[in-house]
Amino acid sequence: MSTRSSSAIAEELGQRLKQARLNRDYTQEQVAERAGVSRKAVVNAEKGKAQLVVFVAILDALELTEHLDRFLPPQPLSPIQLAKLQGKQRQRASGLRARSGSATSSTENEDTPEW
Repeated sequence: MSTRSSSAIAEELGQRLKQARLNRDYTQEQVAERAGVSRKAVVNAEKGKAQLVVFVAILDALELTEHLDRFLPPQPLSPIQLAKLQGKQRQRASGLRARSGSATSSTENEDTPEW
């Protein structure tokens, strides 16, 4: 577990976001326009106080979304999760049981394949 608080980590991410913006020589207004958010949202993100969707929009505006896989890589399913999912495999089709105009009952349709 990290010795830094969540707020401290968020502030550091905000500073990194600001540095990325400055490295690209964009104003906060330019980033806001490219991200489709307000300038105030960019200011807040650079302080580490942004909603995740705003943060991602700003990363996209700065062309940094490819770094998200290193930030939080896709997680594989654990063997326990895989075992749990095995029992949930689909057993039946969900097609219509009785077709309009058909004289057969719904139980006959379940047992009779439609080839």
